[in-house]
Amino acid sequence: MNTSIEAPAAAATAWLDALNPAQREAVDYDGARPLLVIAGAGTGKTNTLAHRVARLIADGADPSRILLLTFSRRAADEMGRRVRRILARAAADHPWLGQAALEWSGTFHGIGARLLRDYAGRIGLDPAFTIHDREDSADLMNLVRHEAGLSTRERRLPLKGTCLAIYSAAVNTGAPLAEVLQASFPWCAEWEAELKALFRAYVAAKQAQQVLDYDDLLLYWAHMVAEPALAQELGAQFSHVLVDEYQDTNPLQAKILLAMKPDGRGLTVVGDDAQAIYAFRGATVRNILDFPAQFEPPAQRITLARNYRSTQPILAAANAVIAQAGERFEKDLWSERASDARPQLLSVRDEADQAACVVARVLARREEGMQLKQQAVLFRAASHSARLEMELTRRNIPFVKFGGLKFLEAAHVKDVLALARWVENLRDRVSGFRVLQRLPGIGPKTAARLLDNLAAAPAGCELLAEQPVPETARAGWTAFAALVAQLRAPDAPWPASFELACRWYEGEMPRLYDDAAVRQGDIAQLARIAATYPGRQRFLTELTLDPPNATSDEAGMPLLDEDYLILSTMHSAKGQEWRAVSVLNVVDGCIPSDIATRSTLEIDEERRLLYVAMTRARDHLELLLPQRFYVTGQQGLGDRHVYAGRTRFITNRMLGGFEQLSWPEPPAELRGTPESRQAALDLAARMRGMWD
Repeated sequence: MNTSIEAPAAAATAWLDALNPAQREAVDYDGARPLLVIAGAGTGKTNTLAHRVARLIADGADPSRILLLTFSRRAADEMGRRVRRILARAAADHPWLGQAALEWSGTFHGIGARLLRDYAGRIGLDPAFTIHDREDSADLMNLVRHEAGLSTRERRLPLKGTCLAIYSAAVNTGAPLAEVLQASFPWCAEWEAELKALFRAYVAAKQAQQVLDYDDLLLYWAHMVAEPALAQELGAQFSHVLVDEYQDTNPLQAKILLAMKPDGRGLTVVGDDAQAIYAFRGATVRNILDFPAQFEPPAQRITLARNYRSTQPILAAANAVIAQAGERFEKDLWSERASDARPQLLSVRDEADQAACVVARVLARREEGMQLKQQAVLFRAASHSARLEMELTRRNIPFVKFGGLKFLEAAHVKDVLALARWVENLRDRVSGFRVLQRLPGIGPKTAARLLDNLAAAPAGCELLAEQPVPETARAGWTAFAALVAQLRAPDAPWPASFELACRWYEGEMPRLYDDAAVRQGDIAQLARIAATYPGRQRFLTELTLDPPNATSDEAGMPLLDEDYLILSTMHSAKGQEWRAVSVLNVVDGCIPSDIATRSTLEIDEERRLLYVAMTRARDHLELLLPQRFYVTGQQGLGDRHVYAGRTRFITNRMLGGFEQLSWPEPPAELRGTPESRQAALDLAARMRGMWD
């Protein structure tokens, strides 16, 4: 519905009164120029963006012509819910607002997939293309690598995961392959010519099989808008384009936006350069830093600095850390949450003491009434929490660690999804190869031969049931072929057809897995998820692009306690908050990581990473400083260790913003003032007395 005809000249704005002045300025901005909202941590970014969308609709914008881009489907769903709630409040004066809904809201990859299906016929794609996840893409890369004879040389080409990472980096950054290799994969530089040939063959294989990988969803979109006519058509389709977390975009995503809205009119981006921490995914802080100057006149810039999350002492310490950044938008977060408690710098002897200290303090806060799940322990790398995990397990303290096995990585879930993808597209070789080998009596050679036959057959003439299989596999193959024919029927009901596929697979599971009963919970969950989608194609696309967490024992035992401590890498913690946060290994070599100090750009990103970790805390923040680390493999076999210094990001001049403590605390007789400590034990006098 085009509500602009029905909308009054100016909607009542009482529903905007709760916004602070900076938020209100961003929400009310007239859009004459592109808008950049610098939204610091905890400043109400999501609330501001949701109100801006609602304000646009209230002022007459057609909801079907608003494009909202986020970095997860959950974020898009949450944004949609907020917009609906805000519009419901505004609907008291204008009832039609309560019926408005965003039709174009989702991730870059999700919106890209939708646009590619809409424009498939005009860009040479089959609308029924399937989308490979990262593991399937790596498998296809490996298959191409093998067929090209690159896996049989004396000096083997990099493994499939590395090859895919190199390919993805080159696509998303737009940088020449040689530059990508030199910057991020220097040990692979000698393979430049072979990698180019491999990537050319990989692209050809995807096109022959009508499959796309994650990167294709952006790459095809970018090539579409490189055509002036298509760029103008797509740009005109959306009167307003709003982008969340703009600091996390890569060059390809920025290129898409600028092609669709070259003058920036109707374009709003929201983000925080101080939280740009995903360079390893191809994101670049330059997108947000350079955004204002990419337009003439420059984009309007509005800064949100009032923080609603943390106490002022925590913000003061975090501000001091980020103030050292080489290039940034000036911004000092402030809060009305006053507190006498400064963040703590806790010196401990080693990682064993660090683990004991964290557990003791977590339990002490729990005794004071703070739940375990209101507390988090953050670290630069997943391996940094190993000693703490051992201590938590020994003390029988439940915990959840973010970054473990994902739902779609569980073998049995991948089996069912591979079946669904293959049913959608019989030329999807990776999915077919996986599914066919789950059948009794069919191995790799037979599966490859069957797939070759299907690829050579004209579309619609595959004659699956008549394909040659070993006699021992004939009965199972006939039943399977009938199942696939039933699932591929144009009138196959959804989600009943998917439930049929799940029941077939559940019947095969006892033969495939010893713990089939445990794994069946995930298959049932998958069927429930499928029932929430309108069809197989939409289900496969959405689930591949935004997977949920796992429940089976292969992905970690389900929690038996309603309360649990949160363990998380700093990267995974972004966007989260807890009442108390402990940060492990705040020493040089860990933060910044000793493998991320080759350039000032890398060091600046490590600084931003510490800033993100610190700004997750609401009430309590403690940074732990182990004084020594045992040499790998030596603990328990001697005392070989190296000493570590406090992170360079917390300088001596900044120490006044922290409370400095040691753990364990010294004996009672050694506490107190320097005078009392000298009275208890005067070692200096003993040293002098040695020479009397």
